[in-house]
Amino acid sequence: MMDLTQREWVKHAITHPAEGFEDMRWKKAGSLKIAFFIVFLLFLAVIADGRLYGFQFGVTYDKTFNIIPYIVKSIVLFAAWVVGNWSICTLLDGEGTAKNICIYSAYALIPYIAQIFINVILSHFLVQDEVVFMNAIRIIGVGWSAILLFSAIKSVHQYSFGKTIFAIILTIVAMLIMLFLLVLFMSLVQQVYIFISTIYTEISYRIRV
Repeated sequence: MMDLTQREWVKHAITHPAEGFEDMRWKKAGSLKIAFFIVFLLFLAVIADGRLYGFQFGVTYDKTFNIIPYIVKSIVLFAAWVVGNWSICTLLDGEGTAKNICIYSAYALIPYIAQIFINVILSHFLVQDEVVFMNAIRIIGVGWSAILLFSAIKSVHQYSFGKTIFAIILTIVAMLIMLFLLVLFMSLVQQVYIFISTIYTEISYRIRV
């Protein structure tokens, strides 16, 4: 089996969806640093997708920039995927570790990230009538990443085709549950903050009076 550098393994994984991740598994390849860098690029891509499209495509932006939604759409969602998949597949006798799930899943996102940056750049040169080219790039990028992600989960856990689909569905359900609990927790924190702030304001007012 080939002996590649960490960067070459990234290229091998995304250009060989059928056996790329399987080769990585047997060679114990994959870099957590590269995976984190890819997730950072995902974060930048989500910002670019939301803020940097050309004016011809009629995108309206808020005057104020709030970074929290972009963190949730990228880093938080990715972390929920990794934790959810690790939790579910531990119950389903999966062989993948949280580290490998993180690495393989991050590598699989490269085509998705690439199509966002490509479309953002093209949006400043194309007109509305040429949006079909951007849609084609988007479909190819998303589809390619979906295939890679399926192959990654199948390889890292050594599942059959059907069991991989089942694990992915359960992972999505686990992500929804975690995000729902996160929203509840944030709402509780906000209410506690408002309560404490109200008491502090009232006490301060009475002391001054």
